[in-house]
Amino acid sequence: MTPATPRRQEPLRGRRWLAAAALVTAPLVSLTTLTSAPAFADTADPAERAEDLRADIDAILEDPSLEGATSGVVVTDADTGEVLYARDADTQLLPASNMKAFTTAAALEVLGTDHTFGTEAVVERRPGRGDVPELYLVGGGDPTLNEADLDAIAADVAASGVTSVGDLYADDTWFDDQRLVDDWWPEDEPYAYSAQISALTVAHGERYDTGVTEVTVSAGSEGDAVSVDLGAADGYAELDNRAVTGPAGGGSSLVIDRPAGTNTIEVTGSLPADAAPVVALRTVDEPAGLAGHLFAQALEDNGVTVKGEVARGEVPGEWHRPRVVAEHSSMPLGEVLVPLMKFSNNQHTEMLVKSIGQEVSGEGSWEAGLAAQEEALQQLGVDTSDLVFNDGSGLSRGNWVTANGVVDLLDSVQEASWYEVWHRSLPVAGDSDPFVGGTLASRMGGTAAEGVAQAKTGTMTGVSALSGYVQGPDGGELYFSVVNNGHSGAAPRSVQDAVVIRLAEYLGNEAPAGTVSMSRVDKAGGEQECSWELTC
Repeated sequence: MTPATPRRQEPLRGRRWLAAAALVTAPLVSLTTLTSAPAFADTADPAERAEDLRADIDAILEDPSLEGATSGVVVTDADTGEVLYARDADTQLLPASNMKAFTTAAALEVLGTDHTFGTEAVVERRPGRGDVPELYLVGGGDPTLNEADLDAIAADVAASGVTSVGDLYADDTWFDDQRLVDDWWPEDEPYAYSAQISALTVAHGERYDTGVTEVTVSAGSEGDAVSVDLGAADGYAELDNRAVTGPAGGGSSLVIDRPAGTNTIEVTGSLPADAAPVVALRTVDEPAGLAGHLFAQALEDNGVTVKGEVARGEVPGEWHRPRVVAEHSSMPLGEVLVPLMKFSNNQHTEMLVKSIGQEVSGEGSWEAGLAAQEEALQQLGVDTSDLVFNDGSGLSRGNWVTANGVVDLLDSVQEASWYEVWHRSLPVAGDSDPFVGGTLASRMGGTAAEGVAQAKTGTMTGVSALSGYVQGPDGGELYFSVVNNGHSGAAPRSVQDAVVIRLAEYLGNEAPAGTVSMSRVDKAGGEQECSWELTC
């Protein structure tokens, strides 16, 4: 399926957002009234259609899943700038991963779509060949550097004439040494979505998860210890295996953990004897150390002997023009955005924040990067007066946005030279290809929104959001933002989807095989992004 092509709009500069009280005047209707045929874009009086749309969104937002919650909702016509719907539009709310929309826009503005991230292997100029006393692997903030890339760098080191290395050091000083944002939850640290941030880190798999290793736990005979494969971290991380094999047909109580402040993978509980192996991504402490460990293996595989220690360290300042014996460049930033946005990759986003800081002020830190990010957004025309940035990914609960602020961003980026690249990185509703649909691959399929809605998702406990664009068959387009805070239990994704489906119908779209009733939208939803839970 080919997603609808968005139209580049002239930004609605100087727009004054209307207050919700002035817009939401229609009486509430029940969800059962929404099963009738939609009011398509080429029928009915425009004012009546807009009034019906407001009434229907009001009814959708009465869903019991939102009891006690606050929902910031804004829908704007891209052509006219008319605010078709607004509720709590200026209320500051936690954005979850909707924050990534702001960070990636700022990164493209500061760095450009063709920006690449480099990794170098350097030695002292003399001797520079043969047996060198020290070799440094220097990270430049590449979020996609993988084991194959390390092998290619090692092959180039060998080809340069280096035959053996005394000590091997992993240099990640392009960024500062703050690994986690101050308010990220410590209990999240073992999980891939909360991996440590480093300028030198190794990406895993086709989605390029950084700072992690793939742990595989297999059952043995009943009563025996389970077997544990630490994957890439074997020999780098410690293993504390206290899990046992339980009786066939029994339940699993297996827990795979990395206690905070350690580099130990801890496996406890039991796994039934007839259970399939359990595979999980778990974080490591000091990702640069893992990169150095894997690079040492790659050097040995390519005939370069590592005789001394493998550790973290900075290229000595007294070295005069160190010799670069191998280097690697990442894919362009425009391509990096695809796995970042489609799968809501927190670590990629935080690395972009620090890269922005390094580019603007020569300091790869959150403080420098977030300040530069806000300035870049202001230059794009985004009003940041109600926005608070505490990280780039949205995992922090110190971020604040408004639904109006999100829609302001969606509008303001329209005139940027990189807009099409940014827009293509958004997940597409109902597209089963994960590198197109991303976190929306299993949402809104078979409805009027399939293929015509592109949006950034965002979910963590008590917070969920969906913001983006919907196109109509006649070229019309809407900007929308739905930010839910304070709900209990699962994320209200069905409510968000129902709003977007109604917007698609408003523009004149129909479901591929008959319009799906909004009351039949899948109500399943976890408390995290589906990509973090590995369910999409």
